[in-house]
Amino acid sequence: MSKSRRLLELMMAVNRKRRFKVRELAEEFGVSTRTMLRDLQTLSELGVPLYSETGPNGGYQVLRERVIAPIAFTEGEAAAVFFAIHALRHYAELPFEAESASAERKFYLNMPGDIRERIDGMKDRVDFLAPKRRAEAPCLGRLLEAAIRGQALRIEYEVKNGAVELRRIRPALLYADDGFWYCTAYCYEREDYRVFRCDRVRRAEPDGPDLQPLDPDEVREARLGAATAGERIRLRARLTAEGVRRWESKHWLAPMVTVEGDGSGKVDAEVPRGDLPFIAELFVALGSEAEAEGPEELRAEIRRRLEERMERYRE
Repeated sequence: MSKSRRLLELMMAVNRKRRFKVRELAEEFGVSTRTMLRDLQTLSELGVPLYSETGPNGGYQVLRERVIAPIAFTEGEAAAVFFAIHALRHYAELPFEAESASAERKFYLNMPGDIRERIDGMKDRVDFLAPKRRAEAPCLGRLLEAAIRGQALRIEYEVKNGAVELRRIRPALLYADDGFWYCTAYCYEREDYRVFRCDRVRRAEPDGPDLQPLDPDEVREARLGAATAGERIRLRARLTAEGVRRWESKHWLAPMVTVEGDGSGKVDAEVPRGDLPFIAELFVALGSEAEAEGPEELRAEIRRRLEERMERYRE
């Protein structure tokens, strides 16, 4: 085996093992311990974060930030990965902001000149827009880490009226929507799953030992069950084609609409009564693109909100 190939396989081996002894690696690769020590020194100089420990139980270990072995990309694959990272720049907060910026630079600077020229041309013609939000989410990284590790957190959470509540949660998954980051988590105080706006989490500290991470698919099913639990109202509405487009922009509303052949749609679904204020405001925003047919309490709430706006502009 050539030295270059051995170094490549050695890099993959140490990343896989995390902890190892020089003698064990030397036997695995069929070289002397002296040669293996030189190879490990070479890997260290290339950036693999190795740490040695002395003593009878000592050896080597790879620190948390491992270096992944080189991967061969086609020109199209490289451009796709670059733009996947590039698309995140519109978000004010990312759980891995520094790492994504570093990866984008590495990708770009290590590409051949002709591929960089192609990417430069594409950057002016392709974009992935997201609303600019000023709200900071300082605990975003910690929430993601807790979801991965199955860790419970004690958080300080700002509710809509500005008050701060103490909650104990177990994050399950994070997602971005309309420029905001959200965290679906099990809330021990509510004994159910809840969705938290990440920018409203003011502080998050570990609370208890790590557990088995929650399964995202099971969480989605549980959230669906929670959404249909309790008192419900039957929502009926007609939407124009533009109304359908705007209605479907809210991912949790999209399954409620049935689209007709001309692009218009109708809604006939049961929703929690507690969502009525939000739904009423949605119909006000949709204006002439939507008409709520029922229930009457929803129509009354829409009229009340419209009258409030009319009053604001009376002479």
